[in-house]
Amino acid sequence: MPQTLVVKIGTSSLTQPETGQMALSTIATLAETLSDLRRQGHRIILVSSGAVGVGCARLGLTERPKAIALKQAVAAVGQGRLMRVYDDLFTILQQPIAQVLLTRSDLVQRSRYLNVYNTFKELLELGVIPVVNENDTVAVEELKFGDNDTLSALVASLVKADWLFLLTDVDRLYSADPRSVPDAYPIALVNSMEELNKLQVQTSTQGSQWGTGGMVTKISAARIATTAGVRTVITQGRFPRNIEKIIQGEPIGTRFEPQPEPTSARKRWIAYGLVRAGKLYLDEGAVVAISQAGKSLLAAGITRIEGEFETQEAVELCDRSGNEIARGLVNYSSEELQKIRGRRSNEILAILGYEGVETVVHRDNLVLM
Repeated sequence: MPQTLVVKIGTSSLTQPETGQMALSTIATLAETLSDLRRQGHRIILVSSGAVGVGCARLGLTERPKAIALKQAVAAVGQGRLMRVYDDLFTILQQPIAQVLLTRSDLVQRSRYLNVYNTFKELLELGVIPVVNENDTVAVEELKFGDNDTLSALVASLVKADWLFLLTDVDRLYSADPRSVPDAYPIALVNSMEELNKLQVQTSTQGSQWGTGGMVTKISAARIATTAGVRTVITQGRFPRNIEKIIQGEPIGTRFEPQPEPTSARKRWIAYGLVRAGKLYLDEGAVVAISQAGKSLLAAGITRIEGEFETQEAVELCDRSGNEIARGLVNYSSEELQKIRGRRSNEILAILGYEGVETVVHRDNLVLM
């Protein structure tokens, strides 16, 4: 049965760790694998890192640049080279591809979010494999995805994918980094994120010298994808053929089972598509009302406000300790909330001088985290 697959490959798999040069044999095998899957009727999206890493190698740089302007310039050099290699390989295999470069602002505005969805839909119906990357050349820091693990999970959520494959430099998730902790044990199946929390997995490992990811970003991506009902797998990038074996049921890598009742597309957009503009700290009563009783947030439950924001921007809802419990669209600006926080709804008119809505964040615009 044809399925929609999103495959993300990281810089650590696309390049040689010692030199940063492109790992052409891995890329060629990946192209063959995805072309074979496409011929079987599957719809494929490839999320590919590597633009900055390839650009560094092309320019003879010995380490990944830290300055934003230099990184964007290097990405512009590397992205063209990367797409040239992909296009040559997929052309030999008679598989059309398309370049899709995204920034977070493409997912912030609802109309642009839907437009991106429609573009993917048309490309997949045409039998094209979109090759997606963050548009590092123009993305500003506050509107960056930050890593392609997050980007791939948001794309998988957007297109309602069946599978998300995160190809990396380790064969699966371990209880700790196996490269530095000899007795770290492998984890083959994660039924829920709560189960993973109980295992106390150490996720402090960072990405390679040439990449930005790490295991922590992959687990975060799995959380986003499984919330959307997407089965997610972490597996070794050097062996792309494993994708086919995993689909056929072989227990390779670490598999994260999707949530049985995925959240709605709108709530996923609120939770993961938008950039949070501020934080609201809540008292215990408000935390219980929101997290356990499914209530909206009222001004009376807010103890502190952080950040500056306008009405209908996204904010984090936190307990007194700063732990995020939910995200939502706020009905008041930060300036207004500073005046009415901790006060009853029937006092808002007298305080602000005009009639406001009763709820600060309505439950329909609120997502538990």
